[in-house]
Amino acid sequence: MNVKKIAIFASGSGTNAQAIMEYFAQRQNVKVDSLWSNNPTAFALKRAENMGVDSFVFNKNQFYASSFVVDQLLERKIDLIVLAGFLWLVPENLIAKFEIINIHPALLPKYGGKGMYGNKVHEAVVNNKELETGITIHRIDEKFDEGELIFQAKCAVDPNDTPEMVAQKVHILEHQHFPLVIEKYLLEKP
Repeated sequence: MNVKKIAIFASGSGTNAQAIMEYFAQRQNVKVDSLWSNNPTAFALKRAENMGVDSFVFNKNQFYASSFVVDQLLERKIDLIVLAGFLWLVPENLIAKFEIINIHPALLPKYGGKGMYGNKVHEAVVNNKELETGITIHRIDEKFDEGELIFQAKCAVDPNDTPEMVAQKVHILEHQHFPLVIEKYLLEKP
């Protein structure tokens, strides 16, 4: 059986990374090979360690000014890079070599772009009195949150919802859908 290998990139807590690692720990056709972070104190690294997944930390120079990260991923024969709360813009040398997908905590094209992540997105949704929000899973390109759309799921926003309440609803969607969309994306590719 040809096992597909995923590398997860995360900058923070890693709740999505955890959901992905747990999901694929139960599968035989897809494996989370490694977790990569630009933040040496990211809790995602501890989550990977607890799951027995190799983890790596890199700096800006290794990511943008050298082929270090690309070379390591090629050596590991990664089939897909999954951005799960990764906050840096991905360089062209990585985009040229790998398929990369991202999850965004809003219904793109709304509330996307540089600086729009995490609670900043949920605050904007509440402040603009949106009636719904959700998640977008998309391929990445050279710009923040503008790549080809793969999947969206929606949830209602109540007028009394706080940004934290919206975040809880969005996290449920992320954890419910992201692993399934990754699996479908990988296994339906030729």
